[in-house]
Amino acid sequence: MTDAANTGRKWPGTVVLDRAELMIVRLPLVSPFETSFGLTRVKEAILVRIESSGTEAYGECVAEPSPYYSYEYNRQAWDVMGRYLMPSLKGAELRSPEDFRTITKRVRGHNMAKACIEMAIWDLFARMAGKPLSRLIGGRRSGIECGISIGIQKTPDDLVRVISKSVGAGYRRIKIKIRPGWDVGILGTVRKAFPDIPLQVDANAAYTTSDFARLRKLDRFGLQMIEQPLDYDDLYGHARLQRKLSTPICLDESIKGPESVRLMSELGSGRIVNIKAGRVGGISASLEVHDIAMKSKIPVWIGGMLETGIGRAFNVALNTLPNVRFPGDTSPSLRYFSRDIITRPFEMNSRGIMAVPQGHGTGVDVDAAELNRRVVKRKLLDMM
Repeated sequence: MTDAANTGRKWPGTVVLDRAELMIVRLPLVSPFETSFGLTRVKEAILVRIESSGTEAYGECVAEPSPYYSYEYNRQAWDVMGRYLMPSLKGAELRSPEDFRTITKRVRGHNMAKACIEMAIWDLFARMAGKPLSRLIGGRRSGIECGISIGIQKTPDDLVRVISKSVGAGYRRIKIKIRPGWDVGILGTVRKAFPDIPLQVDANAAYTTSDFARLRKLDRFGLQMIEQPLDYDDLYGHARLQRKLSTPICLDESIKGPESVRLMSELGSGRIVNIKAGRVGGISASLEVHDIAMKSKIPVWIGGMLETGIGRAFNVALNTLPNVRFPGDTSPSLRYFSRDIITRPFEMNSRGIMAVPQGHGTGVDVDAAELNRRVVKRKLLDMM
Protein backbone atom coordinates (compact mmCIF):
# COMPACT_ATOMS: atom_id res chain seq x y z
CA MET A 1 0.00 0.00 0.00
CA THR A 2 1.32 3.42 -0.92
CA ASP A 3 2.09 6.27 1.46
CA ALA A 4 -0.73 8.43 0.12
CA ALA A 5 -3.18 5.55 0.42
CA ASN A 6 -1.96 4.42 3.84
CA THR A 7 -4.28 6.65 5.84
CA GLY A 8 -5.49 4.14 8.44
CA ARG A 9 -8.87 3.67 6.78
CA LYS A 10 -11.14 0.76 7.57
CA TRP A 11 -13.31 -0.68 4.82
CA PRO A 12 -16.91 -1.79 5.48
CA GLY A 13 -16.35 -5.54 5.22
CA THR A 14 -16.58 -7.71 2.11
CA VAL A 15 -18.34 -6.27 -0.93
CA VAL A 16 -19.99 -8.30 -3.70
CA LEU A 17 -21.43 -6.54 -6.75
CA ASP A 18 -25.16 -7.13 -7.21
CA ARG A 19 -25.69 -5.27 -10.48
CA ALA A 20 -23.66 -3.53 -13.15
CA GLU A 21 -24.29 -1.67 -16.36
CA LEU A 22 -22.18 -0.22 -19.16
CA MET A 23 -23.30 2.91 -20.99
CA ILE A 24 -22.00 5.09 -23.79
CA VAL A 25 -22.92 8.76 -23.50
CA ARG A 26 -22.38 11.62 -25.94
CA LEU A 27 -22.29 15.24 -24.77
CA PRO A 28 -21.70 18.11 -27.22
CA LEU A 29 -18.86 20.42 -26.17
CA VAL A 30 -19.59 24.11 -25.65
CA SER A 31 -16.82 24.82 -28.17
CA PRO A 32 -14.60 22.54 -30.28
CA PHE A 33 -11.29 21.44 -28.75
CA GLU A 34 -8.32 21.03 -31.09
CA THR A 35 -4.98 19.36 -30.37
CA SER A 36 -2.24 17.93 -32.58
CA PHE A 37 -4.41 14.76 -32.77
CA GLY A 38 -7.40 16.54 -34.31
CA LEU A 39 -10.66 18.34 -33.48
CA THR A 40 -13.22 17.17 -30.88
CA ARG A 41 -16.78 18.50 -30.98
CA VAL A 42 -18.59 15.84 -28.96
CA LYS A 43 -17.43 14.04 -25.83
CA GLU A 44 -18.12 10.32 -26.15
CA ALA A 45 -17.51 8.39 -22.95
CA ILE A 46 -18.13 4.94 -21.55
CA LEU A 47 -19.62 4.90 -18.06
CA VAL A 48 -19.96 1.97 -15.69
CA ARG A 49 -22.60 1.85 -12.97
CA ILE A 50 -22.18 -0.71 -10.18
CA GLU A 51 -24.37 -1.51 -7.19
CA SER A 52 -23.89 -3.44 -3.97
CA SER A 53 -26.34 -3.73 -1.06
CA GLY A 54 -28.31 -0.72 -2.31
CA THR A 55 -25.28 1.56 -2.76
CA GLU A 56 -24.63 2.83 -6.29
CA ALA A 57 -21.38 4.12 -7.79
CA TYR A 58 -20.07 5.22 -11.19
CA GLY A 59 -16.82 5.26 -13.12
CA GLU A 60 -15.85 6.86 -16.44
CA CYS A 61 -13.51 5.59 -19.15
CA VAL A 62 -11.29 8.29 -20.65
CA ALA A 63 -10.63 6.44 -23.91
CA GLU A 64 -11.68 8.28 -27.05
CA PRO A 65 -13.58 7.15 -30.16
CA SER A 66 -10.27 6.85 -32.09
CA PRO A 67 -6.88 5.37 -31.10
CA TYR A 68 -4.82 8.58 -31.38
CA TYR A 69 -4.03 9.61 -27.80
CA SER A 70 -3.74 5.94 -26.81
CA TYR A 71 -4.06 2.54 -28.46
CA GLU A 72 -7.23 2.18 -26.40
CA TYR A 73 -10.45 3.48 -27.93
CA ASN A 74 -14.08 3.24 -26.95
CA ARG A 75 -15.25 0.29 -29.03
CA GLN A 76 -12.27 -1.74 -27.81
CA ALA A 77 -12.67 -0.65 -24.17
CA TRP A 78 -16.38 -1.55 -24.28
CA ASP A 79 -15.47 -5.05 -25.44
CA VAL A 80 -12.70 -5.52 -22.85
CA MET A 81 -14.90 -4.34 -20.00
CA GLY A 82 -17.96 -6.33 -21.01
CA ARG A 83 -16.22 -9.53 -22.11
CA TYR A 84 -13.28 -9.84 -19.70
CA LEU A 85 -13.11 -7.37 -16.80
CA MET A 86 -16.66 -7.27 -15.46
CA PRO A 87 -17.21 -11.06 -15.76
CA SER A 88 -14.10 -11.59 -13.61
CA LEU A 89 -15.89 -9.70 -10.80
CA LYS A 90 -18.98 -11.93 -10.90
CA GLY A 91 -19.39 -13.32 -7.37
CA ALA A 92 -15.99 -11.94 -6.31
CA GLU A 93 -15.62 -10.92 -2.67
CA LEU A 94 -13.85 -7.57 -2.55
CA ARG A 95 -12.23 -6.62 0.74
CA SER A 96 -10.80 -3.35 -0.59
CA PRO A 97 -10.60 -1.48 -3.92
CA GLU A 98 -7.05 -2.78 -4.38
CA ASP A 99 -8.44 -6.30 -4.86
CA PHE A 100 -9.60 -5.31 -8.35
CA ARG A 101 -6.04 -5.19 -9.66
CA THR A 102 -5.30 -8.69 -8.34
CA ILE A 103 -8.48 -10.15 -9.81
CA THR A 104 -7.93 -8.61 -13.27
CA LYS A 105 -4.15 -8.99 -13.43
CA ARG A 106 -4.34 -11.67 -16.14
CA VAL A 107 -5.76 -9.05 -18.54
CA ARG A 108 -2.66 -7.28 -19.85
CA GLY A 109 -2.71 -3.56 -20.51
CA HIS A 110 -6.03 -1.82 -21.18
CA ASN A 111 -5.46 0.65 -18.36
CA MET A 112 -8.33 2.93 -19.38
CA ALA A 113 -10.85 0.10 -19.38
CA LYS A 114 -9.54 -1.13 -16.04
CA ALA A 115 -9.50 2.37 -14.53
CA CYS A 116 -13.16 2.94 -15.37
CA ILE A 117 -14.23 -0.04 -13.24
CA GLU A 118 -11.57 0.35 -10.56
CA MET A 119 -12.51 3.97 -9.92
CA ALA A 120 -16.18 3.02 -9.61
CA ILE A 121 -15.14 0.45 -7.01
CA TRP A 122 -13.21 3.12 -5.09
CA ASP A 123 -16.32 5.32 -5.18
CA LEU A 124 -18.47 2.40 -4.00
CA PHE A 125 -16.21 1.57 -1.05
CA ALA A 126 -15.91 5.22 -0.04
CA ARG A 127 -19.69 5.67 -0.15
CA MET A 128 -20.23 2.54 1.91
CA ALA A 129 -17.61 3.78 4.40
CA GLY A 130 -19.41 7.13 4.60
CA LYS A 131 -16.23 9.11 3.79
CA PRO A 132 -15.11 11.50 1.03
CA LEU A 133 -12.84 9.79 -1.48
CA SER A 134 -10.32 12.64 -1.25
CA ARG A 135 -9.85 12.02 2.46
CA LEU A 136 -9.53 8.25 2.07
CA ILE A 137 -6.69 8.56 -0.46
CA GLY A 138 -4.72 10.95 1.75
CA GLY A 139 -5.83 14.29 0.31
CA ARG A 140 -5.01 17.45 2.26
CA ARG A 141 -6.99 20.21 0.54
CA SER A 142 -10.58 21.41 0.72
CA GLY A 143 -10.12 23.53 -2.40
CA ILE A 144 -7.92 23.03 -5.46
CA GLU A 145 -6.28 25.45 -7.90
CA CYS A 146 -7.68 25.33 -11.42
CA GLY A 147 -5.77 25.55 -14.65
CA ILE A 148 -7.17 25.66 -18.15
CA SER A 149 -6.08 23.77 -21.24
CA ILE A 150 -6.68 25.81 -24.40
CA GLY A 151 -6.82 24.04 -27.74
CA ILE A 152 -5.31 25.23 -31.01
CA GLN A 153 -7.24 28.26 -32.26
CA LYS A 154 -7.96 29.51 -35.78
CA THR A 155 -5.75 32.60 -35.41
CA PRO A 156 -3.25 34.05 -32.91
CA ASP A 157 -5.74 36.83 -32.12
CA ASP A 158 -8.36 34.22 -31.26
CA LEU A 159 -5.91 32.57 -28.88
CA VAL A 160 -5.06 35.87 -27.19
CA ARG A 161 -8.77 36.56 -26.69
CA VAL A 162 -9.35 33.14 -25.13
CA ILE A 163 -6.36 33.56 -22.81
CA SER A 164 -7.51 37.04 -21.79
CA LYS A 165 -10.95 35.71 -20.91
CA SER A 166 -9.41 32.81 -18.98
CA VAL A 167 -7.07 35.05 -16.99
CA GLY A 168 -10.01 37.33 -16.19
CA ALA A 169 -12.01 34.34 -14.96
CA GLY A 170 -9.30 33.59 -12.39
CA TYR A 171 -7.49 30.55 -13.76
CA ARG A 172 -4.19 29.97 -11.94
CA ARG A 173 -2.34 28.49 -14.93
CA ILE A 174 -2.73 28.68 -18.70
CA LYS A 175 -1.81 25.73 -20.89
CA ILE A 176 -1.87 25.99 -24.67
CA LYS A 177 -1.65 23.19 -27.19
CA ILE A 178 1.20 23.40 -29.72
CA ARG A 179 2.37 21.57 -32.82
CA PRO A 180 5.05 22.26 -35.46
CA GLY A 181 4.17 25.61 -37.02
CA TRP A 182 1.97 26.64 -34.06
CA ASP A 183 4.68 27.04 -31.46
CA VAL A 184 7.55 29.58 -31.48
CA GLY A 185 5.66 32.34 -33.27
CA ILE A 186 2.47 31.84 -31.29
CA LEU A 187 4.37 31.88 -27.99
CA GLY A 188 5.99 35.16 -29.00
CA THR A 189 2.52 36.62 -29.53
CA VAL A 190 1.22 35.21 -26.24
CA ARG A 191 4.18 36.42 -24.19
CA LYS A 192 3.93 39.90 -25.72
CA ALA A 193 0.31 40.09 -24.58
CA PHE A 194 0.83 38.27 -21.25
CA PRO A 195 4.46 38.55 -20.13
CA ASP A 196 3.95 37.30 -16.58
CA ILE A 197 1.19 34.67 -16.51
CA PRO A 198 2.04 31.08 -15.46
CA LEU A 199 2.22 29.39 -18.86
CA GLN A 200 2.93 25.90 -20.13
CA VAL A 201 2.62 24.17 -23.49
CA ASP A 202 1.45 20.70 -24.45
CA ALA A 203 2.64 19.06 -27.67
CA ASN A 204 0.88 15.68 -27.34
CA ALA A 205 3.94 13.99 -28.88
CA ALA A 206 3.84 16.11 -32.05
CA TYR A 207 7.64 16.51 -32.38
CA THR A 208 10.57 14.20 -33.17
CA THR A 209 14.25 14.16 -32.29
CA SER A 210 14.90 16.15 -35.48
CA ASP A 211 13.03 19.09 -33.88
CA PHE A 212 15.48 19.65 -31.00
CA ALA A 213 16.69 23.00 -32.36
CA ARG A 214 13.11 24.22 -32.71
CA LEU A 215 12.17 23.04 -29.23
CA ARG A 216 15.22 24.77 -27.71
CA LYS A 217 13.75 28.06 -28.89
CA LEU A 218 10.91 27.57 -26.40
CA ASP A 219 13.37 28.19 -23.53
CA ARG A 220 13.13 31.93 -24.15
CA PHE A 221 9.45 32.14 -23.12
CA GLY A 222 9.71 31.41 -19.39
CA LEU A 223 7.44 28.36 -19.50
CA GLN A 224 6.58 26.30 -16.43
CA MET A 225 7.02 23.16 -18.52
CA ILE A 226 6.86 21.61 -21.99
CA GLU A 227 4.48 18.68 -21.85
CA GLN A 228 5.13 15.49 -23.88
CA PRO A 229 7.08 16.94 -26.82
CA LEU A 230 8.21 13.55 -28.23
CA ASP A 231 6.68 10.15 -28.91
CA TYR A 232 4.79 8.43 -26.11
CA ASP A 233 7.34 5.61 -25.67
CA ASP A 234 10.55 7.60 -26.25
CA LEU A 235 11.95 8.00 -22.74
CA TYR A 236 15.50 8.02 -24.10
CA GLY A 237 14.74 10.78 -26.60
CA HIS A 238 13.13 12.86 -23.84
CA ALA A 239 16.26 12.38 -21.71
CA ARG A 240 18.44 13.66 -24.56
CA LEU A 241 16.13 16.63 -25.09
CA GLN A 242 15.90 17.51 -21.39
CA ARG A 243 19.69 17.81 -21.23
CA LYS A 244 19.49 20.48 -23.94
CA LEU A 245 16.64 22.46 -22.36
CA SER A 246 16.45 24.69 -19.30
CA THR A 247 12.64 24.38 -19.34
CA PRO A 248 11.38 21.28 -17.48
CA ILE A 249 9.87 18.52 -19.58
CA CYS A 250 6.63 17.08 -18.24
CA LEU A 251 5.73 13.54 -19.28
CA ASP A 252 2.10 12.63 -19.97
CA GLU A 253 1.51 9.83 -22.50
CA SER A 254 4.86 8.27 -21.53
CA ILE A 255 3.70 7.62 -17.97
CA LYS A 256 1.82 4.33 -18.15
CA GLY A 257 2.28 3.40 -14.50
CA PRO A 258 4.71 3.31 -11.57
CA GLU A 259 7.57 1.72 -13.55
CA SER A 260 7.46 4.58 -16.06
CA VAL A 261 8.21 7.07 -13.28
CA ARG A 262 11.16 4.99 -12.08
CA LEU A 263 12.57 4.87 -15.61
CA MET A 264 11.95 8.59 -16.12
CA SER A 265 13.82 9.38 -12.90
CA GLU A 266 16.71 7.04 -13.72
CA LEU A 267 17.14 8.33 -17.28
CA GLY A 268 16.42 12.00 -16.56
CA SER A 269 13.62 12.01 -19.15
CA GLY A 270 11.83 14.93 -17.51
CA ARG A 271 11.32 16.83 -14.28
CA ILE A 272 7.51 16.82 -13.87
CA VAL A 273 4.80 14.14 -14.16
CA ASN A 274 1.23 14.54 -15.36
CA ILE A 275 -0.97 11.93 -13.65
CA LYS A 276 -4.08 10.84 -15.51
CA ALA A 277 -5.83 8.12 -13.57
CA GLY A 278 -7.30 6.57 -16.68
CA ARG A 279 -3.94 6.36 -18.41
CA VAL A 280 -2.12 4.67 -15.49
CA GLY A 281 -4.93 2.26 -14.55
CA GLY A 282 -6.99 3.89 -11.81
CA ILE A 283 -6.77 5.36 -8.33
CA SER A 284 -4.44 2.75 -6.81
CA ALA A 285 -1.91 3.15 -9.62
CA SER A 286 -2.21 6.95 -9.44
CA LEU A 287 -1.32 6.83 -5.75
CA GLU A 288 1.73 4.72 -6.52
CA VAL A 289 2.84 7.10 -9.27
CA HIS A 290 2.32 10.04 -6.90
CA ASP A 291 4.37 8.46 -4.12
CA ILE A 292 7.25 7.28 -6.31
CA ALA A 293 7.47 10.74 -7.86
CA MET A 294 7.41 12.39 -4.44
CA LYS A 295 10.24 10.16 -3.18
CA SER A 296 12.21 11.03 -6.33
CA LYS A 297 11.52 14.75 -5.73
CA ILE A 298 9.50 14.97 -8.97
CA PRO A 299 6.41 17.20 -8.63
CA VAL A 300 3.15 16.06 -10.20
CA TRP A 301 -0.11 17.55 -11.39
CA ILE A 302 -3.42 16.04 -12.46
CA GLY A 303 -4.35 16.07 -16.13
CA GLY A 304 -7.77 15.87 -17.71
CA MET A 305 -9.43 14.22 -20.71
CA LEU A 306 -12.55 16.38 -21.19
CA GLU A 307 -14.36 14.22 -18.62
CA THR A 308 -17.99 14.55 -17.64
CA GLY A 309 -18.70 15.43 -14.02
CA ILE A 310 -18.34 11.76 -13.08
CA GLY A 311 -14.75 11.49 -14.27
CA ARG A 312 -13.94 15.04 -13.19
CA ALA A 313 -14.82 14.17 -9.59
CA PHE A 314 -11.98 11.65 -9.43
CA ASN A 315 -9.56 14.23 -10.84
CA VAL A 316 -10.63 16.70 -8.17
CA ALA A 317 -10.00 14.13 -5.44
CA LEU A 318 -6.51 13.35 -6.79
CA ASN A 319 -5.73 17.08 -6.93
CA THR A 320 -5.82 17.15 -3.12
CA LEU A 321 -2.72 14.92 -2.77
CA PRO A 322 0.37 16.50 -1.16
CA ASN A 323 2.79 16.21 -4.11
CA VAL A 324 0.43 17.95 -6.54
CA ARG A 325 2.41 21.16 -7.13
CA PHE A 326 0.70 22.75 -10.13
CA PRO A 327 -2.92 23.58 -11.00
CA GLY A 328 -4.49 20.75 -12.97
CA ASP A 329 -6.62 20.68 -16.10
CA THR A 330 -9.68 20.90 -13.88
CA SER A 331 -11.96 23.53 -15.32
CA PRO A 332 -15.58 23.87 -14.15
CA SER A 333 -18.30 21.87 -15.89
CA LEU A 334 -19.63 24.82 -17.88
CA ARG A 335 -16.28 25.20 -19.60
CA TYR A 336 -17.10 22.02 -21.51
CA PHE A 337 -20.82 21.26 -21.28
CA SER A 338 -23.90 23.47 -21.27
CA ARG A 339 -25.40 20.84 -18.98
CA ASP A 340 -23.39 18.16 -17.19
CA ILE A 341 -24.74 14.76 -16.14
CA ILE A 342 -24.30 15.42 -12.42
CA THR A 343 -26.82 17.28 -10.27
CA ARG A 344 -24.37 19.92 -9.00
CA PRO A 345 -21.84 20.86 -11.68
CA PHE A 346 -18.31 21.75 -10.65
CA GLU A 347 -17.74 25.48 -10.27
CA MET A 348 -14.70 27.75 -9.85
CA ASN A 349 -14.61 31.00 -7.91
CA SER A 350 -13.06 34.25 -9.13
CA ARG A 351 -9.72 33.31 -7.52
CA GLY A 352 -9.45 30.12 -9.56
CA ILE A 353 -10.34 27.78 -6.68
CA MET A 354 -12.70 24.80 -6.95
CA ALA A 355 -14.25 23.34 -3.80
CA VAL A 356 -13.61 19.66 -3.17
CA PRO A 357 -16.88 17.75 -2.60
CA GLN A 358 -17.23 16.59 0.99
CA GLY A 359 -20.03 14.09 0.47
CA HIS A 360 -19.55 10.34 0.55
CA GLY A 361 -17.40 8.84 -2.21
CA THR A 362 -16.67 11.27 -5.01
CA GLY A 363 -19.35 13.52 -3.51
CA VAL A 364 -21.27 13.92 -6.77
CA ASP A 365 -24.70 12.57 -7.68
CA VAL A 366 -25.78 11.64 -11.18
CA ASP A 367 -28.62 13.56 -12.83
CA ALA A 368 -30.59 10.49 -13.92
CA ALA A 369 -32.82 12.34 -16.38
CA GLU A 370 -29.90 14.07 -18.13
CA LEU A 371 -27.87 10.86 -18.13
CA ASN A 372 -30.69 8.95 -19.80
CA ARG A 373 -31.02 11.71 -22.37
CA ARG A 374 -27.34 11.36 -23.29
CA VAL A 375 -27.07 7.55 -23.32
CA VAL A 376 -26.74 6.08 -26.82
CA LYS A 377 -25.96 2.50 -25.84
CA ARG A 378 -26.50 0.29 -22.76
CA LYS A 379 -25.50 -3.16 -21.64
CA LEU A 380 -26.77 -4.78 -18.44
CA LEU A 381 -24.27 -7.22 -16.96
CA ASP A 382 -25.09 -10.40 -15.04
CA MET A 383 -23.20 -10.20 -11.73
CA MET A 384 -25.10 -12.88 -9.76
